[in-house]
Amino acid sequence: VSAGTRRKSRELAMQMLFQADIGKQTPEQVRATFWRAGDEVEPEVRGFAEDLFRVAILHQEKIDDLLVQNSKHWRLERMPAVDRNLLRMAVGEMLGFKSTPFPIVINEALEIGRRYSAPESINFLNGMLDAIARSLLPK
Repeated sequence: VSAGTRRKSRELAMQMLFQADIGKQTPEQVRATFWRAGDEVEPEVRGFAEDLFRVAILHQEKIDDLLVQNSKHWRLERMPAVDRNLLRMAVGEMLGFKSTPFPIVINEALEIGRRYSAPESINFLNGMLDAIARSLLPK
């Protein structure tokens, strides 16, 4: 699976999380409407996106706790929705895909953030993901 394929999957997973969050939809509702007929998505792109989405939803309580613990000045519901769901996707990958090194997860999230988040969000996203990654490393 190429790096470009993985990045596209991460973007799609973030968008699915965003749809669930903003639309107050269940994971089943998101899946029913997210993949529209006619949208040609390669099976490996869709597969990894679905895996990331499933892991982030499965661990959402733990992920949100990590976001709250590592965010000194932002309540979860006050974070920009794109940033909140990009963080959920990345932390989900850290928790559920141990074979991907944390620096790669962080770098990929920052690249996606450069496309979807406000420019001033990048340092926030980097700081949050770095702190969470350090907290997840074995002591």
